[in-house]
Amino acid sequence: MNALLPGKVALITGAASGIGRATAEAFAREGARVLVCDVDEAGGEAAARTIGAGGRFQRCDVTLEAEVAAAVRRAVDVWGRLDCAVNNAGITGGPGAIPDLDLERWNRTLAVNLTGVFLCLKHEIPVMREQGGGAIVNMASGAGLVGVPGLPHYCASKHGVLGLTKTAALENAKTGVRVNAICPGSTDTPLLRGLMAADPRLEQMVLATVPAGRLGLPGEIAEAAVWLCSDRASWVTGESMLVDGGSLAR
Repeated sequence: MNALLPGKVALITGAASGIGRATAEAFAREGARVLVCDVDEAGGEAAARTIGAGGRFQRCDVTLEAEVAAAVRRAVDVWGRLDCAVNNAGITGGPGAIPDLDLERWNRTLAVNLTGVFLCLKHEIPVMREQGGGAIVNMASGAGLVGVPGLPHYCASKHGVLGLTKTAALENAKTGVRVNAICPGSTDTPLLRGLMAADPRLEQMVLATVPAGRLGLPGEIAEAAVWLCSDRASWVTGESMLVDGGSLAR
């Protein structure tokens, strides 16, 4: 079977665990060389080792522009180009209704989930434009399309990611740089498990919203990212792709 990303160079943020790590591993299986980026140095190094010779780790806090710029430069310095990027780093910010949410938590959630994606796009796009093309996937959420009571900061950040994605896609439609978003449904990741551990009722509530009757797997989200970054998706840009077991098919 032919690989989907032979010889491509990819940068993936939030790649030490969960969807990001599964994505890094999937890209490597499909022939890409992968820069694993995360603030979790131990987890990121482990992910890069799992990938093998085609993997490198770069510490990157996506809220800090200097670190984002350094990550993009590292990919180019090591492999000479940047063909794909998956801007996946994100946090939930923890539950809290609007009146109960303090400004610090609001600002932190938007800094990671929204400003972080903006900074990644800001530094990835010029490199891809200069080399004549590339593909970017921003990790949004089903919460980027509908409201979720108790997560106003998370919802606002993920709605913003979809607006950024569409704008970036339109700005680059003639440059050869495609920009899309994935909207995962409830996926079995450390992030979701942490939320559910804080409220034992939450797991039942979450599963009740999924027609498929189970949580998604990180690898299932990763496969969508692989396809969107492959040449098979050459006519796809500005898309907000739901990968959610039918949760929002209503």
